[in-house]
Amino acid sequence: MQQSFESLIDNYLPGQSVDCVIIGYASGELKILLLQWKATKRWSLPGGFILKDEDMDKAALRILKERTTLEFPFIHQFYTFGNYRRRDISNLNKELAAMNINSPKVNEWFRQRFISTGYLAMVNLDKAKPQPDELSIKCDWMPADKLPPLIYDHNDIVAKALEYIKMRVHFLPVGMTLLPEKFTMNELRLLYETILQRSLDRANFQRKMLKLGVLIRLEKHFAGNAHKAPYLYKFDKKMYNAFQKEGIGFV
Repeated sequence: MQQSFESLIDNYLPGQSVDCVIIGYASGELKILLLQWKATKRWSLPGGFILKDEDMDKAALRILKERTTLEFPFIHQFYTFGNYRRRDISNLNKELAAMNINSPKVNEWFRQRFISTGYLAMVNLDKAKPQPDELSIKCDWMPADKLPPLIYDHNDIVAKALEYIKMRVHFLPVGMTLLPEKFTMNELRLLYETILQRSLDRANFQRKMLKLGVLIRLEKHFAGNAHKAPYLYKFDKKMYNAFQKEGIGFV
């Protein structure tokens, strides 16, 4: 571990990092993917460093793949975190020792000030099978409103990402990325209510969504009372992508 860190440090851009907020959705809750470190047992967002010859967006995709083994249909840079005191490194020596690292070079690297670029990723939980990396013991989904205390300013990063989604919900592919391929109108509405944190009028929401022409109506979803079975829908991807650029406005 020590040798691998020392050999890699010279390849990274000093003082710059990437932190990724990966969002899933299930049972009316937004979920955040977190890693639990082997050394400290503390939780964090997936993150890492940028290679000197690497574009930042590509670095984020690489880091996500390395930390979670997942492929992401959507990733977006949403904020830069540069607070001077954003990292508490008072326990750094103990943390490095727990990872069997006692290199002065590595210690100096982690003690420098880091400015982090936040990336937002969204994924369908049915397709996500995250795995911990070599530095982690767990890689789990947790409810966005019930997160444990995270390292550094990672709770603030999550809060900023959720605020960003709420403000930009009309321009982000939330339905396409977070829902299964087939869904009911109620499931689509509940997703938007969860993000916006308020109720939406059922009839008005359905009328406006159908008017946009971004949904394809499929067979009915029979579960329970057949006479009240709702229709299933899927997105017309071409129409959805075209409308998303202008904003999928329904409220």
